[in-house]
Amino acid sequence: MTKRIAIALPKGGVGKTTTAINLSASLAKAGKKTLLLDFDPSGTCTASMGYKSHDLKGDIFQVFSFTKLIENVIHKTELANLDFIPCSVASGELEDRIARITKNIYLFDNILNQDPLMQYDYIIIDCPPYLRGLTTIALSAANSVLLPIKAGHFSIMALLKMNSHIKWVKENLNRNLEIEGILYTMYEPYTKAWDLTDKAINKYFENHRFATKIPKNISITEAEFYRKPSVLIDENARGSIAYLQLADEIIRKFNKPVVFQDYILNVN
Repeated sequence: MTKRIAIALPKGGVGKTTTAINLSASLAKAGKKTLLLDFDPSGTCTASMGYKSHDLKGDIFQVFSFTKLIENVIHKTELANLDFIPCSVASGELEDRIARITKNIYLFDNILNQDPLMQYDYIIIDCPPYLRGLTTIALSAANSVLLPIKAGHFSIMALLKMNSHIKWVKENLNRNLEIEGILYTMYEPYTKAWDLTDKAINKYFENHRFATKIPKNISITEAEFYRKPSVLIDENARGSIAYLQLADEIIRKFNKPVVFQDYILNVN
């Protein structure tokens, strides 16, 4: 059974794409066949994975427009267990066309149910930083949604807005949608901002937090310059270890246990 996890929050700069890339790579390192799917027209995930437009043999929106088959837009990566479907939107005109195509709310779900994608243990969907349109379509097709946040009042406001939208999607489009968890990113313990953020999370979402927290760590930022997941640059860095622990936590929750005995780090 394939588990589909959408990574979403209606706010930029909280680590959605960073989490999508590094979680996918960490799941692959744990031996799970994983597909990372860029569903953001900005194409940040595609660029961050090191792909340029002339390297691409197709993208997800060509599948939506029925000009490419899903199996023809799957790209291999440096990790044997990690494949990637890019997004390449070159113009505002094309964005408008995508908006029209994706009005069919269940088209994405039908695409993800095709045979070539049944081989994957996990499909990770990197969503844009807004709710309507593509994020709603992703949520309608996902099993769960992972919510990355950084410290700050506006992150909490975005999380509350996202929670309301998840409830709406669950009631109207996808009754099986669940919250995978709230992930603290760029985490700095013993700071006032994180103390206030944590108190607010405790008030509204106490039972939805991941035990894993992603520390503020230069290795993750450096990996972005190399356009690779952090675990491929330095798997012993604190940020890499945290994402490996997140993968472990998700796998255990999915009843497919794996133990990263070499990656034990307390980032609390």
